[in-house]
Amino acid sequence: MDFSLTDEQQMLQDTTERLLRETYPFDVREAARQTDAGFSTTLWQQLGELGLTAVPFDEPWGGFSGQGLEVHLVMKALGRSLSLEPYLQSVVMAGGLISAAGSPEQQDQWLPKIASASTVLTVAALEPHSHYDPHAIETLAERTPSGWCLQGRKSVVVAGHCADAIILNAMTDAGPALFIVPTDSRGLTRRSYPTVDGRKGCDLFLDGVSLPASALLGTPGDGQPVLDYQLGRGIAGLCAEAVGAMEVATELTLDYLKTRRQFGVPIGKFQVLQHRMVDMCSELEQARSMALLAASVADSPASETRQQALHAAKVVVGRAGQMIAEQAIQLHGGIGMTWEYSLSHYAKRLVMINHELGDDDYHLDRYAALM
Repeated sequence: MDFSLTDEQQMLQDTTERLLRETYPFDVREAARQTDAGFSTTLWQQLGELGLTAVPFDEPWGGFSGQGLEVHLVMKALGRSLSLEPYLQSVVMAGGLISAAGSPEQQDQWLPKIASASTVLTVAALEPHSHYDPHAIETLAERTPSGWCLQGRKSVVVAGHCADAIILNAMTDAGPALFIVPTDSRGLTRRSYPTVDGRKGCDLFLDGVSLPASALLGTPGDGQPVLDYQLGRGIAGLCAEAVGAMEVATELTLDYLKTRRQFGVPIGKFQVLQHRMVDMCSELEQARSMALLAASVADSPASETRQQALHAAKVVVGRAGQMIAEQAIQLHGGIGMTWEYSLSHYAKRLVMINHELGDDDYHLDRYAALM
């Protein structure tokens, strides 16, 4: 199989990597992390100006109909730079939901803004009791003469603290449905907090949130399959981001073994450390292959085969990322845990990726259920 990139894909990869390399060093990332937004609004706008936030959208909304591999290239570059920007939440998942289920009016309202990075949307699929399962829905949506009334709670909504609107699932009398909820809606409360890996998220409290009929995304009862499909695209994007972060963690560790000296020689001369470095590289290669598999099926029609591939990729990549994070810290010793050194932040992000959108145990169970 030919894995070489086309000229357009190579240009996309080079453009993204060059932008991040030149404008988003670690100190800039750390300064952005401490802002109210929790990410660099400057970089977010640059991503929009270069068309990178428009990659997966069709031409009518300013995109060029990029597929799973194009999103993979962007997400991997964002992973290498430890990006805090809500590309996965806003562009891949929220944009994907509106593209797939939105009415022409909803698409015209939101997709050009998402594609140009002039707005931020995110997705709230989990609740305090759900333990990674987006089908465990207790949030209720009741019909009213003017539209809908929502009651319930959503948890760990990444980028929800700064989003202009949040797409969430709720149970209606006809079954699960999706709603676009503006964050200034009356009755909606957000409790924001930092996450372990330096990002920001929030819990949502919906206390009689009144929405017009136009807030419904798709049709009542059909929301869950659409959400499941887009969460699969999110998994593929996360796998790509993890590979980018793993590459940098491995490179930093290898460089440290070559330069740190003990007993008069570089510690990389010690065979036991060489073996552990080889194990890290082996895990990285497996993760690369599975991330590419996830990218190749991300935009395929919904099927059990697609789901199996995505579950398998999340298991392999999640476990590889956690292993590389742990080994990188061990091989660095104390310096690997210091706040000022970027490796500790890569390690935290890799551990959190293993939990985001379902951890390895959750996806292994889902994979087994499909066998």
